Amino acid sequence: MTHASQIHDSAAPVALEASTFLAATGPIARHLTGFETRPQQIEMAQAIESCLNRHGRLIVEAGTGVGKSFAYLLPAIRRIVEHRERVIICTNTIALQEQLVEKDIPLLREVIPHPFSAVLVKGRGNYVSLRRLKLASARSERLFGDADELRALESLEEWAYETRDGTKHSLAVMPSNALWEHVQSDAGNCMGRKCPTFEKCFYQSARRRMEQGELLVCNHSLFFSDLALRAGGGRGFLPAYQHVILDEAHGLEEVAADHFGARLSEGAVHHLLRALWNPSTQRGALSDAPMQEGGDATLDSAVRHVEACRKAAEGFFGDLWRWRETQAGEGELRIRSKDVVVDSLSEPLRELATILQLVRERAADESDGFEVNAYQQRASELSNACQQLLRQSMPGCVYWMSAKRGKRFRAGQRPEISLVSAAVDVAPLLSQHLFSQDISVVLTSGTLATSRGDCAHAATTLGIPDAEVLVLGSPFDYARQARVYVEPNLPDPRDADHIERIAERVVHHIHATDGGAFVLCTSFRTLEALVEATLPELGRRDYPIHAQGAGTPNTLLLNRFRESHRSVLFGVASFWQGIDVRGQALRNVIITRLPFEVPDNPLVQARHEAIEARCGNAFFEDSLPRAIKRFRQGFGRLIRSADDTGRVVILDSRIARKPYGKLFLDALPEGIFVEVLGDDDGSA
Repeated sequence: MTHASQIHDSAAPVALEASTFLAATGPIARHLTGFETRPQQIEMAQAIESCLNRHGRLIVEAGTGVGKSFAYLLPAIRRIVEHRERVIICTNTIALQEQLVEKDIPLLREVIPHPFSAVLVKGRGNYVSLRRLKLASARSERLFGDADELRALESLEEWAYETRDGTKHSLAVMPSNALWEHVQSDAGNCMGRKCPTFEKCFYQSARRRMEQGELLVCNHSLFFSDLALRAGGGRGFLPAYQHVILDEAHGLEEVAADHFGARLSEGAVHHLLRALWNPSTQRGALSDAPMQEGGDATLDSAVRHVEACRKAAEGFFGDLWRWRETQAGEGELRIRSKDVVVDSLSEPLRELATILQLVRERAADESDGFEVNAYQQRASELSNACQQLLRQSMPGCVYWMSAKRGKRFRAGQRPEISLVSAAVDVAPLLSQHLFSQDISVVLTSGTLATSRGDCAHAATTLGIPDAEVLVLGSPFDYARQARVYVEPNLPDPRDADHIERIAERVVHHIHATDGGAFVLCTSFRTLEALVEATLPELGRRDYPIHAQGAGTPNTLLLNRFRESHRSVLFGVASFWQGIDVRGQALRNVIITRLPFEVPDNPLVQARHEAIEARCGNAFFEDSLPRAIKRFRQGFGRLIRSADDTGRVVILDSRIARKPYGKLFLDALPEGIFVEVLGDDDGSA
């Protein structure tokens, strides 16, 4: 196994003291206009440096404005420079990855008097394959019947010979999934060194940079995909590393639970079958593929197997839907028993995989053989997932069914079905496969504590109870910059007139700041009801209204929100965290309901059952801590810089009426003023 120290010659140590580099007169301040030294940032950097030195475990909560990225990048780079060890920086959002790679790391490279290599690591499917692009172009009539896709393919070709990185994110217009599937780099159809474009391959070049890289930046999904592969006895794709720093760590549990589970979606099955042979267009990978002598019969057999799988899939997912209709409840439905329907799909998929293997062996063109190999692997993977999910053969997982109504959903049509499983408790998995390894691990976020200084819930749920914990407040003056208003006299969320009364107060508080408001909801149902109830009055006053759920990407919603200082944006889960709107564009955050998880969510149910099975209290041990952390994330949308000011309004009366409400208020930054409004405070 390649070690980072084998990549570079050892170098003389360079003193990279965080207190020096982060000082008011230090190298960073001299290069970065407006840089301010922060004691919390220096303390965080020193704690991380100590953790890396001893290969320890550290949890750091750092409030908004601390400057987490410099606080962990400096110790990481010092470890690289002085010990030639590899460090992985892992984030949840693309925005933070871009900030690190395009802004923070280049700045530090300018001020640190020693070279180090930094690489942004992306999943293989992000890269275009020049060989596959050429093949798709040569066989475009066989693969594509849509004129728009043919034009998009031509644009892809023009871009491919100009792009430097070869990732689809550098495209001006994102290609359709159907088109990208035929041109993306894929392990299943990679020819390796036999590929005529191997030396020019964007993915292989990126992989070589990764294997030589010392500071690797990736996302949570890629990191946990690698970890799950290794846990299952497979070979991961990340090179050996000595340290990992997991930023935005409040989202780790959810990502890990997904990657240690499985999924079988009706859409994925039909997508595979259409890619092989689409009867409506008479096109696909099996359409007139050149075969060796006698191979045409094998090709015809493969097409028949695709059709057999298509019928089997319709029957299988139809059976699941009919079973679903016999069950009570709405939304995601937990599946508590094995084999709720007959497994009529895994065997046809396995037979399809077998015949595709024969097609590969008898293909006249080696490139076609590799193309078919990727489809064969996918058919096999879908077959295995079907068996695992129906038989519930993954220990420690909860299983459920979801039903999604697509954009082209018609009345009388059933939704698209997915079977899903996720790990109920990721703590033992992460403890075994991550925290017990001989590497240092740092977890950091702005919201890991449930109250001041208490990160016990995060430590327990992630399987790192013996970690050192450091909780650092924000350098911002919240007492001056923010006010919190609580409405104690509103109906309980379960009351019939709840939406009507909440809508009145939403309108009132939007008027109070003349817009510039986020209205944070806990479900799309509530969001849609509030938009409908408030739109007449808000529209009458010409507030620009933006709402999630209409198909507009979040980035575009935010850009539109920023276009007017009177804008109002209604958002759900993804707008409670990771959104950065600075200045007076956002001066009012309205929290319509305390963000408790939906109790009938299958994963929530399973977690609570496990707690109650050991005679614990699921509400106080799990529901309440999670809700407090999400509440803190929502509050954190308001103050993003030292110049921001505004208000946070809480329209859930339980925060004033229930004994646990005080715990939410106690989790707010120290010194902040909370005003409880009475019946006569309508002008607040």
